[in-house]
Amino acid sequence: MTARDILLQIAQVLTTLLLAPLLQGVILQFQERVQRSQGPGIFQPYRDLWKLFHKQIVVPDTASWLYWSAPIVAFTTTLTVPILIPVLTNFPLPLSNMGDILGGGLILTLGSFMITLAGLDTRSAYGGIGSSRSVMVTILAEPTLILVFVGITLLAKSMLPFVVNHLLVAQPWIYWGPTHLFLVAAFFVLILVETDRLPIHSSTHIEVYMIEEARILEYSGPMLAILRWASMMKQFILYTIFCNVLLFPWALSVQGTAIGVIGSLGALAIKFLMVACVVVLVETVQSRLRFYRYQEPLAASFMLAILAIVGTQLS
Repeated sequence: MTARDILLQIAQVLTTLLLAPLLQGVILQFQERVQRSQGPGIFQPYRDLWKLFHKQIVVPDTASWLYWSAPIVAFTTTLTVPILIPVLTNFPLPLSNMGDILGGGLILTLGSFMITLAGLDTRSAYGGIGSSRSVMVTILAEPTLILVFVGITLLAKSMLPFVVNHLLVAQPWIYWGPTHLFLVAAFFVLILVETDRLPIHSSTHIEVYMIEEARILEYSGPMLAILRWASMMKQFILYTIFCNVLLFPWALSVQGTAIGVIGSLGALAIKFLMVACVVVLVETVQSRLRFYRYQEPLAASFMLAILAIVGTQLS
């Protein structure tokens, strides 16, 4: 462990912490442009967080300790995962071996689980609806996520994301193989689900078919800011895993030099822009679906993950 490795480890966490709102702003700006609207600027999420941190906290009378602990757990878990995944470098850093890609997924799930409990804890009608809908979606999303990680493990013979990255870079025939392409497609559907981009989701708090917004409807002020920031970081983490591990495993710093880190940061921005464009187009092109049809894209993702596992075994 050297001072350089420690600084790189801190840089990965700070990159996720500071640039997650910017990614959200870019996605919202793309969405408005596709819909031929002006929309807010790409720095609007920073202004929203600043405003929320300076507002008063209003706590429901029915809230318990779960109400207070959920934002802290959600924010802490999203800060832990960047330690385990390749954000800026393609080699493990001092604390990267604490867990594998499955452990990172379980950590993110813990934060979402606490928010679901907090939505039920306030005894609000909308909080209960949002939490129950979230659980219904999670019932299919989490097994699919586990199957995707199992497929990655069978493909690379390892659960460490750095090993997967190196394998896809070193062996192009595996990258273009059906197993890897099935995993990419399955994980892309999971990104749509986990970032509320399916046509059953509503990103506003004034519509009855909201899911994620309903769970945090009773939060205000700094507590709401922490939850929104954690959600943005979760989106940033999912994009990072999708881009740096599966879709674009290139353009990461090999030696950890300052120039290499800056270059990998610029490459990461380009990767995110490409994926964000596709996500926004897919979300915009799709028509609004009834909630009971949420299982259709998740079932497709589940089948793609199974096909990837079968393809690995046959090859």
